Amino acid sequence: MPIKDDVQLGRDVRIFHPDLVNLYGCSVGDETRIGTFVEVQVGANIGARCKISSHSFICEGVTIEDEVFIGHGVMFTNDKYPRATTADGRLQGPADWEVERTYVGRGASIGSNATILCGVTIGAGAIVGAGAVVTRDVPPQAIVAGVPAQVMEPRNAAVEVGDH
Repeated sequence: MPIKDDVQLGRDVRIFHPDLVNLYGCSVGDETRIGTFVEVQVGANIGARCKISSHSFICEGVTIEDEVFIGHGVMFTNDKYPRATTADGRLQGPADWEVERTYVGRGASIGSNATILCGVTIGAGAIVGAGAVVTRDVPPQAIVAGVPAQVMEPRNAAVEVGDH
């Protein structure tokens, strides 16, 4: 089921290996590029001119604005307390949990193998370092890295002449 009929694809979307992706019930904006082995679930929204690199997982409840870079193997989550079964041992269904929404602002970049926990906002123009685990909101234009991700330095900081 690589690309279901219910997927809304914008103009000039490029999916390099359509037989090796799994897209269903989602929307993808104009001119976005999607790599191999990417899954985008129902209700996820990806903006225009994004790059979604191979092996990434974008789950229900994730909104990605325009011009966002998603590196290889980036994983989003949508449940703070995931369980396979209910307290009485039944397999969980849609009524047994609530989707926690995640938002990625315009022009943000998320490095390879980062994990984005649900319920956070990554601000416009922010950079998430490779391998980071984002557990709380990332301010616009911030650079974060580490486990858990922490702000590393301000973007475009002015360098004083003569400082060495």
